[in-house]
Amino acid sequence: MALCLAACVSREPSGRREYSGNPILPGWYADPEVAVFGKRVWIYPTFSAPYDQQVFFDAFSSTDLVHWTKHPRILDTNAVRWARRALWAPAAVHNQGRYYLFFAANDIQNNQQIGGIGVAVADRPAGPFRDHLGRPLIDKFHNGAQPIDQHVFRDRDGQWYMYYGGWRHCNVVKLKPDFTGLEPFPDGSRFKEITPQGYVEGPFMMERDGKYYFMWSEGGWTGPDYSVAYAIADSPLGPFRRIGKILQQDPAVATGAGHHSVLKLPGREQYYIVYHRRPLGERDPNHRVVCMDRLEFDDQGFIKPVRMTFTGVRRVRL
Repeated sequence: MALCLAACVSREPSGRREYSGNPILPGWYADPEVAVFGKRVWIYPTFSAPYDQQVFFDAFSSTDLVHWTKHPRILDTNAVRWARRALWAPAAVHNQGRYYLFFAANDIQNNQQIGGIGVAVADRPAGPFRDHLGRPLIDKFHNGAQPIDQHVFRDRDGQWYMYYGGWRHCNVVKLKPDFTGLEPFPDGSRFKEITPQGYVEGPFMMERDGKYYFMWSEGGWTGPDYSVAYAIADSPLGPFRRIGKILQQDPAVATGAGHHSVLKLPGREQYYIVYHRRPLGERDPNHRVVCMDRLEFDDQGFIKPVRMTFTGVRRVRL
């Protein structure tokens, strides 16, 4: 892998790296969530290892998408008494002057087990984060959705939504402004199922030109057919009808490409997809790496299929 990076990254005459190369982060990581805080881009991934070793989160930050600084152990199970393993898919947001990290823990299989989706809080994006509630925010199965893979989205009216769910079911919930609980929808319900065709896990929401782009992962995360598909709706609540895949394996580059997030550069119509994939020849399910490539739209607003690269993305100035 190191040889590939050295071969694929071009350099400017001054010696500064011009392209990031893929993977962009060193080590085995997956499920990357990307965010912009201040003048830095942050990536919060899952540490990709056997579940009993997944007891912490690292974060990475950059000012140019090429050089990344590691911020180790921004949250671990010592700070969350109810979490013991399988810390997955962190999602970070800034709200009311503080930073919040949503995460899944313990890989619960039924409503009798302890775990689910939690919330941690910190004064800085690099933490240290501490448990916000002292308990999971969601600790039960609703509409068949395992409480994992949460993504938090703020709509234009200021309302915070959280999309989540494994086991081929996806729910959306409304978060209270202080993230201490859920608010009911107008009909009194708190969990709305919005599962589109093909959905498996890893939801992500973004808004562009008044349209809501709902994305998810499908296929099996341990296999080569893991991929990303999407839908477009006029509301953050759907209905969401599957349009098609935008990211999938390339036998010349990598397999198992999925569980992504999207970066929009502040003030520019410039988008990037941040995702994990499995290098060619790797058979260990946990040997996943975080990569970044351009995400582009056609004239009608549809997402063009993503071309995975070893080159990565060009250096930018935030």
